Amino acid sequence: MIKRASGVLLHVTSLASKYGIGDFGPEAYRFADFLARAKQRYWQVLPLNPPTLSQNPYSPYNGLSAFAGNTFLISPDLLYRQGFLTKREIQDCPRFAETQVEYTKVVSYKAKLLNAAYERFNPLRRQNAYEQFCFENAGWLEDFALFVALRQHFRPRLWCDWPVELRERWEKPLTAAKEKLQDSVNREKFLQYLFFSQWFALKRHCNQLGIEIIGDIPIYVAYDSADLWSHPEIFKLNRYRDPEFVSGVPPDLFSKTGQLWGNPTYNWLALKKNRYLWWIERLRHNLAMFDRVRLDHFRGFFRYWRVLAGEQSAKNGKWMKGPGGNFFDAIFKQIPKQAVIAEDLGYITPDVKRFVKKSGLYGMRVIQFGFGGSRRAGTETNPHFPKNHIKNSVVYTGTHDNNTAVGWFKKEATAEQKSRLFDCLGHKPRANDIHWEMIRLAMSSVADIAIIPFQDVLGLDENARMNRPSSVRGNWQWRLRPGQLTLQISKKLAKLTQITGRW
Repeated sequence: MIKRASGVLLHVTSLASKYGIGDFGPEAYRFADFLARAKQRYWQVLPLNPPTLSQNPYSPYNGLSAFAGNTFLISPDLLYRQGFLTKREIQDCPRFAETQVEYTKVVSYKAKLLNAAYERFNPLRRQNAYEQFCFENAGWLEDFALFVALRQHFRPRLWCDWPVELRERWEKPLTAAKEKLQDSVNREKFLQYLFFSQWFALKRHCNQLGIEIIGDIPIYVAYDSADLWSHPEIFKLNRYRDPEFVSGVPPDLFSKTGQLWGNPTYNWLALKKNRYLWWIERLRHNLAMFDRVRLDHFRGFFRYWRVLAGEQSAKNGKWMKGPGGNFFDAIFKQIPKQAVIAEDLGYITPDVKRFVKKSGLYGMRVIQFGFGGSRRAGTETNPHFPKNHIKNSVVYTGTHDNNTAVGWFKKEATAEQKSRLFDCLGHKPRANDIHWEMIRLAMSSVADIAIIPFQDVLGLDENARMNRPSSVRGNWQWRLRPGQLTLQISKKLAKLTQITGRW
């Protein structure tokens, strides 16, 4: 049973760090301790998979693998403590921007550190732990490590343009390539070993403090990924292994032309014949990494927007039937449904609403969405309006795709929306206090879980926004400044948590 509680949304990349990007090092432990002082039970993060650095660069929702970890989150400080880096190597650090991730600069710098760490790696000294990791994760690790090695060898060509015997994974050429690129393959395995060692140590620390980690699983994977190369049969590809269709959503509040995500769509018939094995393994893997998971674009499992590959926008797509209840019947025989949060935002069809309710799944409510829509006989019918929330849900002031509360109020909210918000609050607050007013609405909700983006806890404006769904520029960059985790803020959040019965 889920107890009434609260937490915050902050991606690991957004943590403070002298290395230009948040990581699993001292600042992550400091943040966990801050959450414990603030009486929070949940820390929600975005996907931790490695970004492709190609299409939609640096997006955690466009991963090089559905299983591997983003090695740029490995902490240099912890590598130094483990003897993989020298003090001089971590002191000789470029000057990075404090409040933004400069990805190009970070990638170049951290690659040098990770290479230095690999050169010092002696598998004989850590044989048991390293070999156990490789054995337990062989199902995805072997293919991923070889894919990355081949990708580097053939760059800038995508895997569909590799020699046919490697593109289509002929056994003997694949074995020969693995032997030829053995050092690169071993490097990738080692870096994944470091990633998961550091991550699970951080997760243990959080769990010991009574904090659970909520992860995020994108519905789709990138075309430029190990998953497409190693499991082409479960995606809609032609005989040349090019995508026939790509994913997205039709025109909506975020974009007049829709969102063209560009990820290949699934071959759900093939997945069904295989009893959804790839998806079950993916969910099990994530539930080992996290205590709960948010399943992104939940409605896409029932009906998904399919666009012909090559289209320049998502306007000319078509709704297609997904696996629906059959998929989740198979899934929930293998994993606990209590661990899944359904991202049921946007236009949700009645069949999806019925399934979420019948299954007892936790859906989502967003305070920012609560003041639009129509009125009926003076009563709000909007499901995001605070009085219409339900217990079996997770309420947010906003998500990573929204503006901050302050940014929304100052730049986006209409006069009508503000009027409804003031009516709901019972007074007209100052603009500079609007974030705490919206946080109080979320914390006072009947929803079992309340999650607050940390930008809202700090009262930051639109410059701290994490993602703009209709744009591929300027996203995923915001970071905390050193010193923003103050005792005053932790006390204020703890007090509100106690007042609203979430302690």
